[in-house]
Amino acid sequence: MSKTFEFGENWARFLDALDEEQIERARRSLQEMLGVESLRGKNFLDAGSGSGLFSLAARRLGAAVRSFDRDPQSVACAHRLKALYSHDDHNWTVEDGSVLDVDYLRRLGQFDVVYCWGVLHHTGKMWSALANLFPSVADGGLLFVAVYNDQGLASRVWRRIKKLYNQTPKPLRPLLLLPCAARLWGPTMIRDLLRLKPFHTWRNYRRDRGMSPWRDLLDWVGGYPFEVARPERVVDFCRKAGLELLRQKTCGGGRGCNEFVFQRRSTRHET
Repeated sequence: MSKTFEFGENWARFLDALDEEQIERARRSLQEMLGVESLRGKNFLDAGSGSGLFSLAARRLGAAVRSFDRDPQSVACAHRLKALYSHDDHNWTVEDGSVLDVDYLRRLGQFDVVYCWGVLHHTGKMWSALANLFPSVADGGLLFVAVYNDQGLASRVWRRIKKLYNQTPKPLRPLLLLPCAARLWGPTMIRDLLRLKPFHTWRNYRRDRGMSPWRDLLDWVGGYPFEVARPERVVDFCRKAGLELLRQKTCGGGRGCNEFVFQRRSTRHET
């Protein structure tokens, strides 16, 4: 039985239902957080590319893109997406790689935008993985990362549940999923019912979030290794490496990811 969660199967199911609206939403979210209208003339590193959706979004913004992931199924997903939407595109490269492989990252060189959303906290060595990305950011370049929020005791409890889930034989995993589903979705279901809109949030979840609620539930419960950080710790860690915070979007102290965009100060004109 696996002690770590493989995300590729979920990403493959996600691509089965991907549409232009979701691609456009991803493109707009990059524009908003990076503070750009276009990435034309820029190079973009998608570190831990998952489905490849944001690699495609960056390509549509004009960037030359390099995507990598350590999970073979996720790499296959990015290849599939490229074949569907950007066939024979020499400005988009997809390959196997890991944010924990310092030599691999060094060989890639530097990028105008380094994007790593929801990946670092599943490596088992989150702070090392984040530090490994710093040299990949060019002078004046941007680093866009998202890391799970530290909820204290709640995060520690979820870590134990996730570890147990991955140590449990697959036929028995529904015994863990069902109470987790009740905990995560119960309050929302009750709220929708009281509003006389039963299952409203569940039915609209794919439109709003891109993935079905069931696949997202599997992602959350199974996502192990699992590390978390408070926003200020991420900011301090990156500032010590010479990166300045441009934007951040937090999850309000709840369960989810805090997003950060940092910029490496250019040293080209400094003496």
